[in-house]
Amino acid sequence: MRLRVLGCSGGIGGNLHTTSFLLDHDILIDAGTGISELSLTELSMIDHIFITHSHLDHIACIPLLVDSVGFMRDRPITLYATEETLDILRQHIFNWKIWPDFSEIPSPQQPFMRYQAIELGEVVVLQGRRITALPANHVVPAVGYHLDSGAASLVFSGDTTCNDALWSVVNNIKNLRHMIIETAFSNSEKELAILSKHLCPSLLVEELAKFKGDAEVFITHLKPGEVELIMREIDLTGQRLHPKMLLNNQIFEF
Repeated sequence: MRLRVLGCSGGIGGNLHTTSFLLDHDILIDAGTGISELSLTELSMIDHIFITHSHLDHIACIPLLVDSVGFMRDRPITLYATEETLDILRQHIFNWKIWPDFSEIPSPQQPFMRYQAIELGEVVVLQGRRITALPANHVVPAVGYHLDSGAASLVFSGDTTCNDALWSVVNNIKNLRHMIIETAFSNSEKELAILSKHLCPSLLVEELAKFKGDAEVFITHLKPGEVELIMREIDLTGQRLHPKMLLNNQIFEF
Protein backbone atom coordinates (compact mmCIF):
# COMPACT_ATOMS: atom_id res chain seq x y z
CA MET A 1 0.00 0.00 0.00
CA ARG A 2 1.15 3.50 -0.82
CA LEU A 3 -0.22 6.53 1.00
CA ARG A 4 0.40 10.02 -0.38
CA VAL A 5 -0.33 13.06 1.76
CA LEU A 6 -2.36 15.50 -0.32
CA GLY A 7 -3.22 17.80 2.58
CA CYS A 8 -2.46 17.77 6.30
CA SER A 9 -2.98 21.31 7.55
CA GLY A 10 -5.60 22.64 9.91
CA GLY A 11 -6.29 25.42 7.42
CA ILE A 12 -5.38 26.99 4.11
CA GLY A 13 -3.08 29.71 2.82
CA GLY A 14 0.00 29.63 0.63
CA ASN A 15 0.61 25.99 -0.16
CA LEU A 16 -1.38 24.64 2.79
CA HIS A 17 -4.21 22.20 2.17
CA THR A 18 -6.66 20.53 4.53
CA THR A 19 -6.80 16.83 5.27
CA SER A 20 -6.74 14.30 2.47
CA PHE A 21 -4.67 11.18 1.80
CA LEU A 22 -4.51 9.18 -1.44
CA LEU A 23 -4.18 5.44 -0.85
CA ASP A 24 -2.73 3.77 -3.93
CA HIS A 25 -4.52 5.35 -6.90
CA ASP A 26 -8.18 4.67 -6.10
CA ILE A 27 -8.93 5.43 -2.43
CA LEU A 28 -9.15 8.72 -0.56
CA ILE A 29 -8.99 8.99 3.21
CA ASP A 30 -10.92 12.25 3.71
CA ALA A 31 -11.31 14.76 0.90
CA GLY A 32 -10.32 18.21 2.11
CA THR A 33 -8.75 20.84 -0.12
CA GLY A 34 -5.69 18.63 -0.61
CA ILE A 35 -7.30 16.76 -3.48
CA SER A 36 -6.84 19.84 -5.66
CA GLU A 37 -3.27 18.54 -5.99
CA LEU A 38 -4.54 15.77 -8.28
CA SER A 39 -5.04 15.96 -12.03
CA LEU A 40 -8.45 15.37 -13.59
CA THR A 41 -7.29 11.94 -14.73
CA GLU A 42 -6.13 11.06 -11.21
CA LEU A 43 -9.43 12.28 -9.78
CA SER A 44 -11.38 10.13 -12.22
CA MET A 45 -9.61 7.01 -10.92
CA ILE A 46 -10.89 7.44 -7.35
CA ASP A 47 -13.46 4.75 -6.57
CA HIS A 48 -13.71 5.00 -2.76
CA ILE A 49 -13.69 7.83 -0.18
CA PHE A 50 -13.43 6.99 3.52
CA ILE A 51 -14.61 9.91 5.64
CA THR A 52 -13.53 10.41 9.25
CA HIS A 53 -16.21 12.99 10.07
CA SER A 54 -18.38 15.70 8.57
CA HIS A 55 -16.38 18.87 9.26
CA LEU A 56 -15.76 20.97 6.18
CA ASP A 57 -11.96 20.72 6.20
CA HIS A 58 -12.32 16.94 5.71
CA ILE A 59 -15.15 16.85 3.14
CA ALA A 60 -14.87 20.17 1.28
CA CYS A 61 -13.90 18.76 -2.10
CA ILE A 62 -16.23 15.76 -2.29
CA PRO A 63 -19.03 17.70 -4.05
CA LEU A 64 -16.64 19.21 -6.60
CA LEU A 65 -14.86 15.90 -7.16
CA VAL A 66 -18.07 14.05 -7.98
CA ASP A 67 -19.29 16.88 -10.18
CA SER A 68 -15.95 17.03 -12.06
CA VAL A 69 -15.48 13.34 -12.85
CA GLY A 70 -18.85 11.62 -12.49
CA PHE A 71 -19.53 11.75 -16.24
CA MET A 72 -16.07 10.23 -16.93
CA ARG A 73 -16.76 7.08 -14.97
CA ASP A 74 -18.79 3.91 -15.52
CA ARG A 75 -19.57 3.32 -11.83
CA PRO A 76 -20.36 5.47 -8.79
CA ILE A 77 -17.82 6.74 -6.30
CA THR A 78 -18.55 5.13 -2.92
CA LEU A 79 -18.56 7.28 0.23
CA TYR A 80 -17.82 5.24 3.36
CA ALA A 81 -18.63 6.71 6.78
CA THR A 82 -20.69 6.00 9.85
CA GLU A 83 -24.44 6.30 9.39
CA GLU A 84 -24.41 9.45 11.54
CA THR A 85 -21.87 11.13 9.26
CA LEU A 86 -23.68 10.07 6.10
CA ASP A 87 -26.91 11.52 7.49
CA ILE A 88 -25.16 14.86 8.00
CA LEU A 89 -23.89 14.84 4.41
CA ARG A 90 -27.36 14.02 3.09
CA GLN A 91 -29.06 16.72 5.15
CA HIS A 92 -26.54 19.55 4.88
CA ILE A 93 -24.44 19.06 1.72
CA PHE A 94 -26.13 16.85 -0.88
CA ASN A 95 -29.54 18.36 -0.23
CA TRP A 96 -30.23 20.23 -3.52
CA LYS A 97 -29.70 23.54 -1.68
CA ILE A 98 -25.97 23.45 -1.00
CA TRP A 99 -25.25 20.86 -3.73
CA PRO A 100 -27.21 18.39 -5.87
CA ASP A 101 -27.73 14.89 -4.55
CA PHE A 102 -25.40 12.90 -6.79
CA SER A 103 -26.76 9.65 -5.39
CA GLU A 104 -29.72 10.42 -7.69
CA ILE A 105 -27.86 11.91 -10.67
CA PRO A 106 -28.00 11.13 -13.54
CA SER A 107 -30.49 8.56 -12.23
CA PRO A 108 -31.07 6.63 -8.99
CA GLN A 109 -30.29 3.46 -10.93
CA GLN A 110 -26.94 4.76 -12.26
CA PRO A 111 -25.78 7.51 -9.90
CA PHE A 112 -22.41 9.27 -9.82
CA MET A 113 -22.10 8.58 -6.08
CA ARG A 114 -23.33 6.06 -3.53
CA TYR A 115 -23.31 5.89 0.28
CA GLN A 116 -21.96 2.95 2.25
CA ALA A 117 -22.44 2.99 6.01
CA ILE A 118 -19.71 1.42 8.13
CA GLU A 119 -19.57 0.68 11.83
CA LEU A 120 -16.82 1.15 14.37
CA GLY A 121 -14.45 -1.80 14.16
CA GLU A 122 -15.79 -2.94 10.80
CA VAL A 123 -13.16 -4.10 8.31
CA VAL A 124 -13.64 -3.16 4.66
CA VAL A 125 -11.51 -5.28 2.32
CA LEU A 126 -10.72 -3.82 -1.10
CA GLN A 127 -8.46 -5.97 -3.27
CA GLY A 128 -6.65 -7.31 -0.22
CA ARG A 129 -6.35 -3.92 1.48
CA ARG A 130 -7.97 -3.87 4.91
CA ILE A 131 -9.44 -0.59 6.15
CA THR A 132 -10.90 -0.51 9.67
CA ALA A 133 -12.81 2.28 11.41
CA LEU A 134 -11.22 3.20 14.76
CA PRO A 135 -12.63 5.10 17.75
CA ALA A 136 -12.27 8.89 17.73
CA ASN A 137 -13.46 11.42 20.31
CA HIS A 138 -14.60 14.63 18.61
CA VAL A 139 -17.47 17.14 18.77
CA VAL A 140 -19.33 15.35 15.97
CA PRO A 141 -19.52 11.61 15.27
CA ALA A 142 -16.04 10.64 14.09
CA VAL A 143 -13.66 7.77 13.46
CA GLY A 144 -10.01 7.22 12.61
CA TYR A 145 -8.74 4.53 10.24
CA HIS A 146 -6.37 1.56 10.38
CA LEU A 147 -4.89 0.78 6.95
CA ASP A 148 -3.40 -2.72 6.74
CA SER A 149 -1.58 -4.24 3.77
CA GLY A 150 -0.90 -7.46 5.66
CA ALA A 151 2.84 -6.84 5.75
CA ALA A 152 2.55 -3.59 7.70
CA SER A 153 -0.02 -0.99 8.66
CA LEU A 154 -0.68 2.68 9.34
CA VAL A 155 -3.09 4.33 11.78
CA PHE A 156 -4.66 7.76 11.23
CA SER A 157 -6.33 9.14 14.36
CA GLY A 158 -8.67 11.54 12.58
CA ASP A 159 -9.71 14.56 14.62
CA THR A 160 -9.76 13.50 18.25
CA THR A 161 -8.97 14.48 21.80
CA CYS A 162 -8.07 12.19 24.72
CA ASN A 163 -9.21 8.76 23.63
CA ASP A 164 -8.51 5.63 25.67
CA ALA A 165 -10.61 3.54 23.29
CA LEU A 166 -8.21 4.26 20.44
CA TRP A 167 -5.15 3.03 22.31
CA SER A 168 -6.81 -0.17 23.44
CA VAL A 169 -7.14 -1.04 19.75
CA VAL A 170 -3.82 0.38 18.54
CA ASN A 171 -1.80 -1.44 21.20
CA ASN A 172 -3.03 -4.73 19.74
CA ILE A 173 -1.88 -4.00 16.17
CA LYS A 174 1.21 -6.16 15.74
CA ASN A 175 2.40 -4.85 12.38
CA LEU A 176 1.95 -1.10 13.02
CA ARG A 177 4.67 0.88 11.28
CA HIS A 178 3.31 4.45 11.11
CA MET A 179 0.91 6.53 13.18
CA ILE A 180 -0.53 9.89 12.09
CA ILE A 181 -2.10 11.79 14.97
CA GLU A 182 -3.50 15.29 15.18
CA THR A 183 -2.29 18.18 17.33
CA ALA A 184 -4.30 21.21 16.29
CA PHE A 185 -3.46 23.82 18.95
CA SER A 186 -0.54 25.13 20.98
CA ASN A 187 -0.43 24.76 24.75
CA SER A 188 -1.61 28.34 25.26
CA GLU A 189 -4.90 27.26 23.66
CA LYS A 190 -5.39 24.14 25.76
CA GLU A 191 -8.86 25.22 26.90
CA LEU A 192 -9.90 25.69 23.27
CA ALA A 193 -8.42 22.30 22.39
CA ILE A 194 -10.47 20.65 25.15
CA LEU A 195 -13.64 22.53 24.18
CA SER A 196 -13.31 21.63 20.49
CA LYS A 197 -12.05 18.10 21.22
CA HIS A 198 -8.64 18.42 19.64
CA LEU A 199 -5.14 17.89 21.03
CA CYS A 200 -2.41 20.31 22.07
CA PRO A 201 1.17 19.24 22.89
CA SER A 202 0.54 18.65 26.60
CA LEU A 203 -2.51 16.49 25.80
CA LEU A 204 -0.56 14.71 23.07
CA VAL A 205 2.06 13.69 25.65
CA GLU A 206 -0.66 12.15 27.80
CA GLU A 207 -2.03 10.25 24.81
CA LEU A 208 1.31 8.93 23.55
CA ALA A 209 2.10 7.70 27.06
CA LYS A 210 -0.72 5.19 26.50
CA PHE A 211 0.96 3.85 23.34
CA LYS A 212 3.06 0.76 23.99
CA GLY A 213 4.48 0.37 20.47
CA ASP A 214 7.38 1.92 18.63
CA ALA A 215 5.81 3.06 15.35
CA GLU A 216 6.92 6.27 13.68
CA VAL A 217 4.66 9.11 14.83
CA PHE A 218 3.70 12.04 12.60
CA ILE A 219 1.75 15.14 13.61
CA THR A 220 -1.07 16.47 11.44
CA HIS A 221 -3.77 19.17 11.50
CA LEU A 222 -1.54 21.95 12.89
CA LYS A 223 -3.18 25.37 12.70
CA PRO A 224 -1.60 27.76 10.17
CA GLY A 225 0.54 30.38 11.88
CA GLU A 226 1.24 28.08 14.84
CA VAL A 227 3.11 25.27 13.10
CA GLU A 228 6.57 26.09 14.42
CA LEU A 229 5.28 26.81 17.93
CA ILE A 230 3.32 23.56 18.18
CA MET A 231 6.22 21.45 16.91
CA ARG A 232 8.66 23.23 19.24
CA GLU A 233 6.37 22.52 22.20
CA ILE A 234 6.17 18.87 21.17
CA ASP A 235 9.98 18.66 20.83
CA LEU A 236 10.43 20.14 24.31
CA THR A 237 8.43 17.30 25.85
CA GLY A 238 11.28 14.90 25.07
CA GLN A 239 8.96 12.21 23.73
CA ARG A 240 10.62 8.82 23.32
CA LEU A 241 8.94 8.47 19.92
CA HIS A 242 10.25 11.84 18.64
CA PRO A 243 7.12 12.83 16.69
CA LYS A 244 7.73 14.53 13.35
CA MET A 245 5.56 16.97 11.46
CA LEU A 246 3.59 15.41 8.61
CA LEU A 247 4.45 17.03 5.28
CA ASN A 248 2.45 17.62 2.15
CA ASN A 249 3.31 15.10 -0.59
CA GLN A 250 4.98 12.80 1.94
CA ILE A 251 4.80 9.16 0.87
CA PHE A 252 4.32 6.09 3.09
CA GLU A 253 4.79 2.60 1.69
CA PHE A 254 3.76 -0.30 3.87
